[in-house]
Amino acid sequence: MTAQSETFSDRPLRFSIPALNARGRVVRLDAVLNDVLSAHAYPPVIEKTLAEALVLTALLGTTLKDREGQLTIQAQTQNGPISLLACDYIDGAVRGYVQFDLARLAEVPANPNLFALFGKGYLAVTFDRPLPEAQGGGRYQGIVPLEGDSLSEAAMQYFDQSEQLPTFIRIAIDHVDGRCVAGGLMVQHLAEGEVGRERLHVRLDHPDWEHVRMLSSTIRPEELADPALPLEEIVWRLFHEEQEVRIEAGHGMSKGCRCDPDHIRDVIARFPATERAEMVDEKGDIVVNCEFCSRRFPISLVSLSN
Repeated sequence: MTAQSETFSDRPLRFSIPALNARGRVVRLDAVLNDVLSAHAYPPVIEKTLAEALVLTALLGTTLKDREGQLTIQAQTQNGPISLLACDYIDGAVRGYVQFDLARLAEVPANPNLFALFGKGYLAVTFDRPLPEAQGGGRYQGIVPLEGDSLSEAAMQYFDQSEQLPTFIRIAIDHVDGRCVAGGLMVQHLAEGEVGRERLHVRLDHPDWEHVRMLSSTIRPEELADPALPLEEIVWRLFHEEQEVRIEAGHGMSKGCRCDPDHIRDVIARFPATERAEMVDEKGDIVVNCEFCSRRFPISLVSLSN
């Protein structure tokens, strides 16, 4: 990968347009995305779905104000080729995986919508904020049906229904020099005078929001997924005619699997000895599988008694 693509990818860009009471995020995943995907030999349609989910996770996760906060996205169903999709974000690190039925996946049409992939399911978005409750901390979860053509559309329904926050999201996925590149744009409208603070109320039909939404919709997929195009350039192309646009570059992002042999050992050691004995395989190990990074961690039962 070139230095240029590293510069313009795997980091978020925050921006706000004070006069229009709007804020937004742009993110592009390149090396981080391929690091996550390389742990699994996913079929193309699953790879594309997970790529979209990871960009969505990055867009939503960067709205967290506390570095220890966590954003989790989970799409689940009981009657679709995909039974579970899970992604999370914490302090610039993203991870995700998909559980699916290969035989049922072979029956889906080209360019499937959410119903073809998930059947009748739901999208759960969970924010964990390690702050005092008086400062907006705690856990908050919103759940919406998996409806529409993409996860982006379902996420916009989440903001409309659970947050009452007008939101525009667009995500694009492409393959560049043999690797998957995915980019996303999220723009939101806040109550007047509330940029950078908690909103009081919003109007879905506010003329300022309609103006911002129309400008945002002109973004082209090839711009979002172009690793050679600076994120700042995307914001400039969309909003350069506005009176003031503030931008703030975020920190670099990384693959976020947090599986650790020592941590796994400590967790298993907390189980009663009788339960640990039931977990042992024929080799005398307790094997823990990490779905996110597709790694196996054999922990010797004998070592736990030392």
